Amino acid sequence: MEPDRETQKERADRNFVELLQSARVAVTGVQVLFAFLLTVPFSQGFDKLSLADRRLFYVALVSAAIASICYIAPAAQHRVLFRQGLKEMLVRRSNMYGIAGALALAVSMTAATMLVVDYLFHNTVAVITAVVVAALAVWTWFVQPAMDRSAKGDDDTS
Repeated sequence: MEPDRETQKERADRNFVELLQSARVAVTGVQVLFAFLLTVPFSQGFDKLSLADRRLFYVALVSAAIASICYIAPAAQHRVLFRQGLKEMLVRRSNMYGIAGALALAVSMTAATMLVVDYLFHNTVAVITAVVVAALAVWTWFVQPAMDRSAKGDDDTS
């Protein structure tokens, strides 16, 4: 059905399905990263990490958990709110959770990358790599789409 001819309910349904589809892509990566991070403290050599590296690990682990929560929230809330006539609110909220999840994932990926690179090469290379990873995530996930949205005008047709 063409978006111009959709009812508000049909548009909310379509938007929610699209949000869930995009979350499915991200949640797989988050789950793999989170699972990996959960095993790291039990591996040999973890006890040799410096306090700074343990803090980086903590940031990576907690932000991966937050990303998981944000990406799973729309499906969980959909189950709780099923047939309550609140789909439009759920779509708006799910969009915010998706943005928060992407931000938390960017933090986790940056911290995890910095931790590994610091372990391999030490501070300077780790910091440079983390800055590049963070900048790339911020640019591709937030800045570039925000610029596109701003250039197009903020209509609410999709």
